[in-house]
This record gives sequence, structure tokens and C-alpha cells, in this order.
Amino acid sequence: MSSELLQLAGIHKHFGAQVVLNDVNFRVAPGEIVGLVGPNGSGKTTTINVISGLLQADHGTIDFMGHKINRLPMHRRAHLGINRTFQVPKVFRDMTVRENIEVAARSVRLDPREIEPILEDIGLAGLASRVAGALTVNQQKLLDLGRALATRPKLLLVDEIGAGLNPAELNVIAELLEKLSARGIAMIVVEHLLDFLNRITERVIVLGAGRMLFEGSLETASRDPEVIAAFIGVA
Repeated sequence: MSSELLQLAGIHKHFGAQVVLNDVNFRVAPGEIVGLVGPNGSGKTTTINVISGLLQADHGTIDFMGHKINRLPMHRRAHLGINRTFQVPKVFRDMTVRENIEVAARSVRLDPREIEPILEDIGLAGLASRVAGALTVNQQKLLDLGRALATRPKLLLVDEIGAGLNPAELNVIAELLEKLSARGIAMIVVEHLLDFLNRITERVIVLGAGRMLFEGSLETASRDPEVIAAFIGVA
């Protein structure tokens, strides 16, 4: 396996006069879980939107498996192995759990026999025939993750999957992400729940006003003066 799956170099993004990403640079290795943290409005979701292709970077390069993907549309990036979840799950509410997975699986011609193991992984095999709109928020988040898994990703972009979940639900999610990492799937996890993030990551990237403030362990980040200033809002 290559030591590098994804590389961002000099990524800039602005909306009109507002700079939302300013010279963002980092790498992700296969199977690595990297946390992406920062105050609200720091550029976390914009970063994963730029990686996934939902947004285009204004400057800089994104390399994935040694290929520049800056101008590829989102569906092309998904075919290469980049997929994502959303903070608010975007499931097909009128379809069953299994049908939701099947839609994603067909986009990459996944063998139908691989759908059942995905349902087992996300803990929804017993609810495969239930309409997605009847699921709990936690179950919809798991289904959103399952749909991403059905595209055979090499890199998953996970946007605040822990928001609103209780400790038992968070434990299930953490165990699943760790299992996927052990299989070689890399992840960038945007999260505000630092205890949850500390469990599943060894490295975090801290953003502040679109700029990288820190890269390293969460424990070390918690003692960094610039990180502290960004979170409590003082100069």
C-alpha cells in the first residue's frame, strides 16, 4: 500500500469576498482516521465539500492515489473511491433500507451478494425491509454510512456523525469506524465531540477561520495557545 492516499496542497476557497479556506495542506494515508476540528465557521465542512467535489477549490491541488482530481465532478470522484456522509442524513425516505443500499451499489455495479454484509456491518440487517423514513436518527446515519460503503470507498468523508447520539450509539459508531479503518478505508472525520474523536483518531487537523492552526494529537492540540484562542474567541 502507498503511504499516501490523499494530498491537499495550497487549497483556497472563497465565496465572494469571504475567504473560507486559506492555504490548507495535509495528507491522509490508507486506513488512517484523521479528525478535522475547529469552531463553527472555521471551514471544516467546506474542506470535505472540496475533497468530495461538491465544491471546486479556487486554487491549489488535490491528489488522490497519485492523480490530480481538482476538476473532476463529484460522481467521478465517487467512482475513484471518495464518498461521504452528511450531518443530516440524505436517505431516500420512501425506499426501504435495502433499496437505499441497492441504489448506491448499482452506481458502481457492486455484486448484489455484497449488500448483505454491508447491512450486517451497519447493524440494519434486521431492518432491511423497513422504510428509511421510519428509522431513528441514529439508524438513518448508519444507513447513510452504508450507502457510502456500497460504493467501495477508499476514502470516507464523515460529517458530524456523532451529533445528537447518546453514549451507547456513539460507541457503536466508533467501533464501526475502527473496523472500517482496519480494512484499509481512510477517513476524514469532522466532529465537535472531542472524546469520541480522541477514541478513533491519532491525528487531528485544527482549522480556524479557514486556516490550518495545528496538526497532531488531540491532546497536544488542547494545549496549543493558537488553538485555545480560536475556540474561546480571543486574539
